[in-house]
Order: sequence, then structure tokens, then C-alpha cells
Amino acid sequence: MITTHPFDDDKLHEECGVFGVSGTADAAAMVALGLHALQHRGQEAAGITSFDGKEFHTHRALGHVAGNFDSGDVVGALKGETACGHVRYSTTGETALRNVQPLYAELASGGFAVAHNGNISNAVKLRRELVRHGSIFQSTSDTETIIHLVATSRYRTLLDRFIDALKQVEGAYSLICMTNEGMIACRDPLGIRPLVMGRLGDTVIFASETVALDIVGAKYERSVEPGELIVVTNGEVRSHHPFGKQPARPCIFEHVYFSRPDSIVDGSSVYTVRKEIGAQLAAENPVDADLVIPVPDSGTPAAIGYAQESGIPFELGIIRSHYVGRTFIQPGDGVRHLGVKLKHNANKPLVAGKKIVLIDDSIVRGTTSLKIVQMMRDAGAAEVHMRIASPPTQHSCFYGVDTPERKKLLAARKSIEEMREYIQADSLSFLSIEGLYRALGETSRDAAMPSFCDACFTGAYPTTLTDLDEREQPDQLTLLAERLG
Repeated sequence: MITTHPFDDDKLHEECGVFGVSGTADAAAMVALGLHALQHRGQEAAGITSFDGKEFHTHRALGHVAGNFDSGDVVGALKGETACGHVRYSTTGETALRNVQPLYAELASGGFAVAHNGNISNAVKLRRELVRHGSIFQSTSDTETIIHLVATSRYRTLLDRFIDALKQVEGAYSLICMTNEGMIACRDPLGIRPLVMGRLGDTVIFASETVALDIVGAKYERSVEPGELIVVTNGEVRSHHPFGKQPARPCIFEHVYFSRPDSIVDGSSVYTVRKEIGAQLAAENPVDADLVIPVPDSGTPAAIGYAQESGIPFELGIIRSHYVGRTFIQPGDGVRHLGVKLKHNANKPLVAGKKIVLIDDSIVRGTTSLKIVQMMRDAGAAEVHMRIASPPTQHSCFYGVDTPERKKLLAARKSIEEMREYIQADSLSFLSIEGLYRALGETSRDAAMPSFCDACFTGAYPTTLTDLDEREQPDQLTLLAERLG
């Protein structure tokens, strides 16, 4: 079996997307629509939980939203005026139904459902302590840690117990929670993962991206602030800031790749930013070429910006098929390499004999770039130059992004010249970190206090990474062996 996303497999993937609705009779149907718009953020599984004032109802399934939530019977069984949903691409916990969110539990105060985008970077340590004191986990997801922390908190009210739980976790999170009393939406104190609020009449809606508000006809109201908890009860909206003010560090890669280009992230149009990224890339890394060609679809806005800044014509030299499923069964290894053409194919009459500039958003392992360059050479390109619309990805992400371990990142192991040789391009250049910040409207990057989380490029992680630090510490047997040997 091979993947039919040969260009997408070598990308960084968001862990998930969340969507919540409070105050409408068809809440679950609206959540299903919202999840369709967030499908790009997680394609392994989807789930919806609703509350009808008396009981919680849940449907979770592996696979896409389409096919699992298209049936009127499925959505119709999710009754109630409040509902939240989740699409998943796992970074913590295996792909199994028990890890599909929203996760739900019966607490002393009643039902509690949670949908989580992000990653708890001390979840292993917290889980170990909770199990030691009698907690019984039903999943391998870091999200379940939050439920157990709420359940075991000694504070009186559910809101205080929830705040107490969040004060014990590290890392990144955007959460939509449902209780018997209403809905809670919150964002981690640094705002690493995105979350927005919108309205449709009296209905209050939360989503990972504004594009999900657009699909249900809701009006974007604002981003949930870093460290903010918003409680919605019977149409009343109350805001809490229990963590104290900290400088925000939203994920910079939302602008580079994760978010859909038609979304607004923290007040900025993703499409406009990506075009400016392309313009900055052209100014920093010019090349003598005949055509600017995007690697579809994520490289397209940056390629438009590169073409406009450089004056080199923009053309679609790679054609993408949008009608291929996720996997394709091959009869044998002999034709395995043909799978790449199921999803993308070179526009040979356009490419033949031309010097081309390929624009892509990033290089992770490098396997994708190697295939693309070879595809262009097979199509007759005279020269193939690659320009990457972000700095080299040299460090793993621990905040809810599926990143290979660092030793598998091409830029962590090789110089840019060595990377060029590996992908067999005529030239290879990346956008500088300063250029990326300029594209986002910053005059420069403040190394002491960056405006974004850019750890995948710089290694400057904005939080402690307890679980990682513990894994990297040698065990006692190793230390003893080193002393004796």
C-alpha cells in the first residue's frame, strides 16, 4: 500500500481542528459543516458531541467528516442546542477510536466533553502521577490528562477545577469543552494554537479558523485572546483571564502552511501574508528563470508573490488531481513509483526547455522535493531551481504538529548546499527568518522576545518541555555503566 499524497506526506501536519456551537436547535449539523471546512487540519478521524439539556450524545469515527457525518440519521441523533466537534491528525496517541475526540467523561459535577487542538508537553509526567493516585485512563491521548486533572481537583466549582487543571499543564492548547452548564472555550497563555469566536444571530461559535465560520454564514467577531477562558451559559458570554498577561507567541507556521489561505489568523489574511512571503523570497533569492511554478496547492500564494516581485511569469507547471483517495493498493513493488502521478503530473508542453523556479512552503525530509525536481527534469525542464517560502525546518515541534524526530529533518543534518545536492536541484534557497517576520509586518525578529513561536526554525521553544527533557536524561543504569566503563 502506498499513499496517494506523495507531495503531502513530506509536510508538517497540524494535529487537529475544533469547532463548537452554543445556542441553536441544529447545533450538531452546524458543527458537521464547520468540521468540513477544517478537514485540512486533521484527516485521520472526526467526532461530534452534543448536549440536549439532559444527556450528552456522541458519534466518533475514523476517517473524514464526509462519509461519517453525511447521514441524517447520524447527525439527527446528536440532539441539543450545544455541540462541539473535532478533526484529528494524531501526534500523541495511536490512530484508534478510543483516541478520537471529543473525549467524554462523567464527573461528580456531571458530563464533561473536551475537544483539543495542541499538545500537552508534560502529559506523560502528569499521567504517571495521576495513575499512581488511582486514575484509570481509557485512551493514550494527552487530552485525557485534562479530564483527570479536572476530576481530581479539590476546588469547589467546575470552572475553578478547570482552571486548576490548566495551571498544571505545559505546552499548547485551544480547547472547546461542554458541561451540563454550558460551553467553555480557551486558549493557552501564549496563544500558540489558534482559536476564534463568531456569531450567527444569538448563536455563539468557536473555531480553529475563520474559514469554518464562513461556511456556516457566521460573522467573525474576534480571536480568543491568549490565556482567555470564555464561558457561554444560556446565551450569556463571560470572559476570564486567570493566567496573567504574557507576551503572545502564536505559531508562525499557521501563516506559512497550516491555515487555509482564505482564513484570517490573529487579524492577518493568510493569503495576503503568503503572497508577501513570496515577494520577500524573490527579493532575497532572485534567479534567472523563465517560469515561476508553485508546488500545489500550498505553494501557490507564495509563488504568485514571487512572480509579481520578480517579474517572471507565473504558470501552473504541475497539475494536481483532487479526485484521488488517500490510499491505493499496488500489485507489486515494480509499479510502486508510479503512485506519484496519481496525485500530481507535470504540464510537459509548458515546462519543456524552460528554466523554472519551483516554489514550495517547506522542506521536511526532502523526499518530496526530490520527487518534484525529478518530475520536472523528466518533463524536459532545462534548469530546476527551488525556492522555499520559509526558513530551513531544523527542529521538531512539540506543540501539536506532527514533526519527524530531529535526526530525520533534512535541514538538521545537511547544509543548504548538501540539501541541494540531495534533491538534485540546480539551486536551492530559503526565506530568511527576518524575511518571514517582515512578511508578517514586523520590522525584524526580536531574538530576546519573538512575536511568534518559530521554534521549528530557530529552536527557541517558548515553554518548558518536561516530557522531552525527561526522555533525554540518561537512566541510572546508563550513568552507572559510564562510570564503570
